[in-house]
Amino acid sequence: MKITAIAITLNEAHNIEGYLKSLWFADEIVIVDSFSSDETVALASKHEKVTVYQRKFDDFSAQKNFALSKAKNDWVTFFDLDEEITPSLANEIIEKAKNPKAIAYLVKRDFYFMGKRIKYSGLQNDYIVRFFNKNHCQYNANLVHETLEVGGKSENLKNTLPHYTYKSFDDYTAKAHRYSALQAEMLYKKGKRPNYYHFLFRPFYRFCNQFIFRLGILDGKEGFILAYVSAFSVFKRYVNLWLLYRKID
Repeated sequence: MKITAIAITLNEAHNIEGYLKSLWFADEIVIVDSFSSDETVALASKHEKVTVYQRKFDDFSAQKNFALSKAKNDWVTFFDLDEEITPSLANEIIEKAKNPKAIAYLVKRDFYFMGKRIKYSGLQNDYIVRFFNKNHCQYNANLVHETLEVGGKSENLKNTLPHYTYKSFDDYTAKAHRYSALQAEMLYKKGKRPNYYHFLFRPFYRFCNQFIFRLGILDGKEGFILAYVSAFSVFKRYVNLWLLYRKID
C-alpha cells in the first residue's frame, strides 16, 4: 500500500529538512505552504518525492483539507513539523499499512515545553489521528483546534510521538495569540458577545483547571507558565472578540 504524507507549513526552514528525512517511508509528500518568507519552499522543493503547493491561509481545516485533496494515495499521514516521527513509529505505520484493521490510527503525543517533558497539565492523554484513509476522514470546519472527523473504526498505535512545540517563549506566546484571534473569529461568526464573565471568570477558571485540577502544579515552573499563558490566551480571545464587535458598533 502506498502512503502519502501531507503537511502545512509557514516559515519552517529550521524544521523542514529533518521532517522530510523522517518521512522516508512515504511514497509521496504533499506540502501546502502559506507563502513562507524564509527558505521553507526552496528546501522542500529539492526533494524528489515532494510536491509543494502555495495557498493563502484561510484556516487550519481548509489548509489540511486542501492538502488531502492533493494526495494521490488513499492512506495518508499528517504530522506537524514540530513532531518527531521516530523510526519505531514509522515502522509501526508501515506494518499497519500492510493489513489495516481500522480507517484511522491515533498516536499518543509526549509534550515537551522549555526542554522539559510535560507529564500533567491536562496533556496526559493527548491522542491524535496521524495515519488514516482519506476517503473516510475529513477535517471539520473549525478555524483552529480542528479535528479529523473519522467515519469508521479507529485504533491506537503503540509508539508515542514526541511533540516539541517550544522554540522560544516569544514564539510560543505569538502562536497562542494567533490561535486566540482565530477562536475569536469563530465565536463572532456564531454571534457570541463577550461580557464580564468571559473577561474575569473564564481566564481564572482556565488557569485553575490546568494548574490545579489537571495537576499542572506537578510539572513545576513549566506547568505554571503553561497555565498562565493558556489563561491569558483565553482573555486575549475575548478581547479580540470585543474588538471585532467594536468595528461594527
